[in-house]
Amino acid sequence: MENSAVENPTTETVRFDTKIAVLLRDDLQTWQRLNVTAFLVSGLGTAFPEVIGEPYEDADATVYRPMFRQPVLVFEGGKEVLRSAHDKASTRGLSTAVFTSDLFATGNDRDNRAAVRAVAAENLDLVGIAVYGPRNVVDKVCKGARMHP
Repeated sequence: MENSAVENPTTETVRFDTKIAVLLRDDLQTWQRLNVTAFLVSGLGTAFPEVIGEPYEDADATVYRPMFRQPVLVFEGGKEVLRSAHDKASTRGLSTAVFTSDLFATGNDRDNRAAVRAVAAENLDLVGIAVYGPRNVVDKVCKGARMHP
């Protein structure tokens, strides 16, 4: 019987100089964690086109949308960890996507932006943030958080 194995990509480990990280508050329900993560990472590809890889294609030549070219690491922590991470990201000049508790009560982008705009940065009730930047800087921003189980 002929082996119809897929071409094996190189086994060489790829190491990125950058990191994509999502930090979620640890008291969210499962559906909220998924929803917040999806919203947060959607802002990174538009701001940083270099994080997007090439389109995918299956053996039947069906083309699929490109995705991130590198892993997205998801962390969790308490309210204080998120506040600290937000402050560190701002201090270090990292562009940050934010999701606040108020956004669970809105239903569209216009209302989401209005809800965030209504609150000073230091008073945002953060339930999630996403950051992208140099690996060592993102590591410092996420210090105190743990990997999401």
